[in-house]
Amino acid sequence: MQNQKINYQNVLEKTLSTLNEKKSLLLHACCAPCSSYVIEYLSQYFDITIFYYNPNIHPKTEYERRLQELRDFLPRFPKAAGISLVETDYEPEDFFAATNVRNDPDLQTEHEMGERCRRCYEFRMRRAWKYAEAHHFDFFTTTLSISPHKDSAKINAIGETLQRESQTNLQYLFSDFKKKAGFLRSLEISSEYGLYRQDYCGCVFSMRKD
Repeated sequence: MQNQKINYQNVLEKTLSTLNEKKSLLLHACCAPCSSYVIEYLSQYFDITIFYYNPNIHPKTEYERRLQELRDFLPRFPKAAGISLVETDYEPEDFFAATNVRNDPDLQTEHEMGERCRRCYEFRMRRAWKYAEAHHFDFFTTTLSISPHKDSAKINAIGETLQRESQTNLQYLFSDFKKKAGFLRSLEISSEYGLYRQDYCGCVFSMRKD
């Protein structure tokens, strides 16, 4: 795919239009606010399991706060009925090893949506993909594209690569959840449920204010 030319929202809608029954979906999620609209949108099409794998988040207290917010939100949100949450261990060294950011000063200082972020998308998505394969899900996607600060072309290119490399029938669900006012809807849901909205992406380098 020439990802710069693709309208991923159109691709998503086309895929959804072909489904004649609910399929299983593993949804990688970074927090409750980003999950909110995605759950609302996709729950009519899929039986969703959320996979929380975000060892990039710094510090540990922030990681735990975002995870707890997600735990608390799901039982309160009607569209999340029946959704289960898979939690993983907090291993921040995985982030540093996968991105090699400690050995590259340029990666540490670049703005969001650069190569550091692309590597971070990839290692989290790859871990979630492996879980989806092992547990025989029909589809996999991530909430990351709902953020206007995330590069949806890079996210979807990673997903396409994962599917191409896979030896299973697992399908990647192309998406750009910020489209069709998806990001705005996530703000509305966050306000309605009083969700904690963090003011930085997650890693120690994204905490820097330029």
